[in-house]
Amino acid sequence: MPDPLFVFIAALTLGACCLLVASRNPVTSAMGMILALVGIAAEFFLLDAYFLGVLQVLVYAGAVMVLFLFIIMLLDVQPPGGAYPWKRALAGGAAFLLLSAAAFALLAPEGSLAKAAGPTPPELAANPESYATAAKAFGRSLYTKYMLPLQMAGLLLLLALVGVVTLAKAPKSAD
Repeated sequence: MPDPLFVFIAALTLGACCLLVASRNPVTSAMGMILALVGIAAEFFLLDAYFLGVLQVLVYAGAVMVLFLFIIMLLDVQPPGGAYPWKRALAGGAAFLLLSAAAFALLAPEGSLAKAAGPTPPELAANPESYATAAKAFGRSLYTKYMLPLQMAGLLLLLALVGVVTLAKAPKSAD
């Protein structure tokens, strides 16, 4: 049975993600994203990955979200009026799912997800206890075994920034 604290934080994070997606107010969406990022950091802390939790709070919930909020405030985004465009949202969601499935099929050949990261580094083989929590171990695994997820996270952040700027642009008037 999962830890009740884990379930609570996961539910809080998923609720914040739903707030992020469903809200039409950009500031409310940004606050939902901050709450989701802090929830992810809390999950890292529960997994005893303190370094990742601190990085999550400092880099994403701190610096990146401050950047997003400044963009939203400086561009003076007004919430759109009228009904929510459900058809466009569903079409976008379906396109996202199809593209994600295609990217997964292309980038993950059969059995590649179960392969090992490679041979054990000599410093890990000599003294695994001291190496397990070092930042060097984190960097090595981040840039070898988890390189694709790291690049995908960077791409998602870039797309989110482009989306914020696109949503914040003032519509051209029909003069």
